Amino acid sequence: MKPKTIYNLVFFFFGIALVLNSQNKQLQALTLEDGLPQSQVYAIAQDHKGYLWLGTQGGGLARFDGEKFKVFNETNGLVSNYINAIETQNDTLYIGTKQGLSIKLKNKFLTIETPEVNKMYVLEKQMVLLTIKGVYIIDKNLSVKKVNLHPEIDDFQINDLLYFDNSFWLATQNDLWKFQGQVSTAKNIQKIEHGDFKSIIGFEDKIVASTFNDGTIVFDSRDFNDQILIREPLRINSVTLIKDQLWIGTQHNGVSVIDTKSWSETLVLNTTNGLSVPNVKQVFKDKRSNIWIATSGGGLYKYYQNSFKHYNTETGLNGNRVYAVHHSNKAIWVSNSEAGLIQIDDFGVHDIKIPETFSEVKIKTIASDKNGNIWAGSDGRGVLFKGAVFRDSMVIDTILKTTVTFPKREEITKVLSTDNGFPFDWIRKIQVTNDAVYAATYSSGIVKFNYNPKTDDLQVFKTFAKDDGIDDLYIRDMILDSKNRLWYATKTGHLGYVFNDEVIHLGLVLEQNAQFNSIVFKNEILYLGTAGKGVWWSDDQNFRSFKKLEGAKKSASENIYQLIFDDEDYLWVGTERGVDKLELDKDNIIKDAFLFGGNDGFLGIETCLNAVDKDDKGHLWFGTLYGLTEYQPNDIALNIEKPKLFIQDVKVEFESLDSINISVWINSSKVLQLNPDQRQMSFSFKTVDLDHPNGVDYRYKLNKNEWSPWSKNNTQDLPELNFGAHDFLVQSRNYRWKESEVIKFSFFIESPLHKKLWVQWLLFGILVLGLAFLVHQYIKRLNRKNYEEKKRLELENHLLTLEQKALRLQMNPHFIFNVLNGIKAMAPTKPDKMNETVNSFATLLRETLMNSRKDTISLDQEVKTIRHYIEVERLMTEKPFEYRIDLKTDLDAEEILIPPMLIQPFVENAIRHGILKGPRHGELTIEFTNSESILQVTIIDNGVGVFNSQQQKPKTDHQSMALTVTRERLESIFGKNALEMSEIKLEDGSIGGTTIVFKIPLKTDY
Repeated sequence: MKPKTIYNLVFFFFGIALVLNSQNKQLQALTLEDGLPQSQVYAIAQDHKGYLWLGTQGGGLARFDGEKFKVFNETNGLVSNYINAIETQNDTLYIGTKQGLSIKLKNKFLTIETPEVNKMYVLEKQMVLLTIKGVYIIDKNLSVKKVNLHPEIDDFQINDLLYFDNSFWLATQNDLWKFQGQVSTAKNIQKIEHGDFKSIIGFEDKIVASTFNDGTIVFDSRDFNDQILIREPLRINSVTLIKDQLWIGTQHNGVSVIDTKSWSETLVLNTTNGLSVPNVKQVFKDKRSNIWIATSGGGLYKYYQNSFKHYNTETGLNGNRVYAVHHSNKAIWVSNSEAGLIQIDDFGVHDIKIPETFSEVKIKTIASDKNGNIWAGSDGRGVLFKGAVFRDSMVIDTILKTTVTFPKREEITKVLSTDNGFPFDWIRKIQVTNDAVYAATYSSGIVKFNYNPKTDDLQVFKTFAKDDGIDDLYIRDMILDSKNRLWYATKTGHLGYVFNDEVIHLGLVLEQNAQFNSIVFKNEILYLGTAGKGVWWSDDQNFRSFKKLEGAKKSASENIYQLIFDDEDYLWVGTERGVDKLELDKDNIIKDAFLFGGNDGFLGIETCLNAVDKDDKGHLWFGTLYGLTEYQPNDIALNIEKPKLFIQDVKVEFESLDSINISVWINSSKVLQLNPDQRQMSFSFKTVDLDHPNGVDYRYKLNKNEWSPWSKNNTQDLPELNFGAHDFLVQSRNYRWKESEVIKFSFFIESPLHKKLWVQWLLFGILVLGLAFLVHQYIKRLNRKNYEEKKRLELENHLLTLEQKALRLQMNPHFIFNVLNGIKAMAPTKPDKMNETVNSFATLLRETLMNSRKDTISLDQEVKTIRHYIEVERLMTEKPFEYRIDLKTDLDAEEILIPPMLIQPFVENAIRHGILKGPRHGELTIEFTNSESILQVTIIDNGVGVFNSQQQKPKTDHQSMALTVTRERLESIFGKNALEMSEIKLEDGSIGGTTIVFKIPLKTDY
C-alpha cells in the first residue's frame, strides 16, 4: 500500500504535465488501414528471422516485416482464426487457438486436436500447452499428451507457467500452484494462493504473480509470506518484465508500468495519451528493444524509446500542420494550421489569444526581439506584434500622504498591415536586429521597419526591391550572420545580402537550376538547402563558389525544407521523409548519416519549410505536416546488431523447392544436385528490420565474380547457368550500413551425357580410334595405289628404257652406215687415211656398243666418245674444222652421270649440216656447266644455221629423225623446254652459225 500511496502523490502533482507533454505520442498505431486483418490482437511473438507474428480474434495469423502484413487464416489451413497464443522454435511456429493447436511448418499448417489453448511454454524438447482444460505436452514427434497434475488443475483453465528457482509455478483460474520435477512427472504439488491468476514473472529472487482483479503479489520465491501487495492496476490481462520494469496490460486502463525497485507506477499508457482502446492483451519487447502493445479493438501499437516527443491536436495543438516554430524566453512559439499561435513551456501547451482578424490565417514566420516581443508574419494579413510595455503607475499613500510610482506591465497586441500604413500583407520571413525589423515578402522585396508599442508608432525605413539590386523578389529564407549581414535566398536560386542599407546581390551561385529553400551559417560557412538538389556549402570569402554536401552516406532526400545545427555540431536536415542527422568532418564531407522517420519516432514525417528552431536546452523543434516534434538528446539507444539475412525461397525452373529445409543448406557442405535441364535458378532473400524496412540493401555474387551493386532488390534470377558447381552468395546491410554475414547456397548442375568429361574422353578416344582407322585405311589404300603407281611407272620406265635403247639402236646403224660409206670412198685414193679412220671407227664403235647397254655413263666417258666421234668425222671430211670441249662443272667429270648417245646427234648435226655446208673455216665448241641440280650442255657451230639447214634437207633425212628422237628423250628426262636451238646472227644480218642448249638433271655416282 505504501508504495502505491507514494505513486498517487507523484501522479497527482506531475501526472497531467507528464502525460500530456512527455510520453504521449511515442506510440504508433498499426490498424486495419495498415493491413492488419483484425483490430483485436491477442498474441505477439518474434521468430529467429525477425518477423513479428500476431494472433488476432477472427482475422487469423499476421506476419509483419516492418512495412506490410501477410495474413494466414483458415483458408490456408489454420485450424481457427481465433488465436490466443504464439510461440516460435527455429523455423516452426506454434499457434494456440480456440479450436486447438496449429503448427506452421514452412508453408503448411499441421493441426493437433486439443482444447482451447490460452498460452504455451517452451521447454528444451517439449512444448507445454496451457488450455482451458488442463496441461498438454507436445513432444518432438508432434504427438500430444495430456498431463494429469491435480484434480483441481486438470480440468480447469491454465493461464501461465514458469520455471524458476528449481520449481515450476502454475497460474490457473482458481489458484497459484508450485511443484518440482518435470511437467510430465510432477511431484510435491502444492497450492500457494487462491485467486484468478493471470501471469507469473520471476526475476532475481522474487516471484511476481498477478491476478485478474485482486492486484499483484510480489514475494520471495522461497518464502511466500515475505510479500508485497500492489493493489493497482486491476483487471490484469498480462505482465511482461522489460529491464527493471513490469509492463502490465489491463482490460480497462491500458498499460501500467511499475518500477521493480520502488514498486511504484512510473508510466501509464491509455486512451488519454495515445491508445485508442483501454484493453491491452499483451506487451512484447522485440530484439531491437522496441515495445509492442497488442490491444483488443485498437490493433497493434509500437512504443518508441527514443529521443523524439510528438505534439498534435490530441495533446494541445489547434491543428497538426505546423508552419512556423520559434524559441523565445524558455518557451516555444508555434503556428499551426490556420488556427493561431500556441506556446509550449514547462507548464504545458497554451493557446495564445490573438486578434480575430489574425486567427484564421497562415502564420509562416515567427521571430522575437531582445525584449521578448513576438513578431509573426502571415499570408495576406500583414505582421502581428505581441508583447508588453511598462508604464509608470502612481498610487497615493493616504496615510503618508505621498505618491508612489511603480512600473505596470501592459500587454500590447498590434496588427501591422496595409490598412494602417504597413506596405505589404504577404510576409514570408521576419528577422529582428538591434535597431530594426526586416520582413521578406512573397514577391515585393524586403521591408526594413520598426514599431514602438509605447507610442504605437510605425516607422517604415526602406523597401529593398529590384531597383535596389534584388533581381529575384521571390524570397524563401532570410538569416543574419555574425557580421550583421542579412542574407536572403530566393525561389529561383538567387543569393544576396543587405548590409548598411545596401544590397549585394550575388545572383545565381549554382550552375544547376536550383530552387533555394533554406539557408544557415556555421563557423563562417554558408549552407544552402535546395528543392531537389540537396545541400550545398561554401567557405569562400565572397561566397561565389559552392560545393555539394556529399559523402559515403547521403541524406534520405534531396528535397531540403529545413537546416539547423545542434549543440554537438550535427547538421539536421528536414525533408519530406523525416529528418537526417549528418555528421560532418573538417572538410565538410558527410562521415555518417542518421535517418529518422516514422519508425524512429519522428511521427510528423514530412517537415514544413523553415519551421525549425533550437531552445535554450539544446532541444530541436521541428514543424511538420502532422504535428510538432521535439528532439531531446539523451543516451537512449536501440540494439543495432548485425542484420540477419536468410534465403526465403529457392526456385528451380520457376518452381519452389518445397522438399528441402533451406536453412539447413545455408553455409553448409550440402550441395543441391540439379539435372542438366535445370539451368534456371531464382533466389529470394530477406532481412527483416521492423524499424527501417526500407533501409535494407542487398548485394549478391555468383561464384568468384564481383559483387553486384547494393540495391533494394531482394530477388535474383539466374538464367542459362553453366554446367558444373556454383556458389550463390548474398549479403545485406541495414540503414546504418552495418553488414550481415555472407550466406552461401551451393548447387551443382549435372552436365548432359555428351558434356560429361568421361563421355567426352570416351568420344574423343572413339574419334581418335576412328580417325586412326580411317588414316590407316587411307594409308593402306594410298600404299596400294602407290604400289600400283610404282609398278605402272616401273613398267613405263622399263618400256621407256627399252624405247630409248631401241632409239639408240636406231641411231647406231645410221651412224655406222655413214662411216662405212666414208671408208669405202677412201679406199681407192687414201689407204693410209682409211686405216687411221678404221682404227678410230673401231674404237668409237666399241665404246658405242658398250655405252648403249647402259642407262647412264660418266661425263668423262661421254666426252671421250664425243672426241672419238669428232676425230672420225674429221678424218672422213674434206673440209677441215676445229673443235673445243670445255668442262666448266663444279664436279669432276668422272662423278657426273648422263644418258649415253645424248650429245652425239647434235654434234653430228653441227658438223654435217652446219660446218661442212658453211662458207667459213669450221669451228665447233662443246661446253658443260652445272648448278646444284642441273647439267647444262651448250653446242655452238659456225655453219649455215640450223633452220636454213632444215629447209635444205629432205623430210626423210635420217639426221632429222635422230634430232627428233633426241628431243623426245630430253623432254622425257627434263620436261618441256629442255632443248633450245637458235641461230647466230652476224652484224650484217647473215647467219653465223647455230647454238644448241639443253638441260638434264644433274646425277652423280654417289
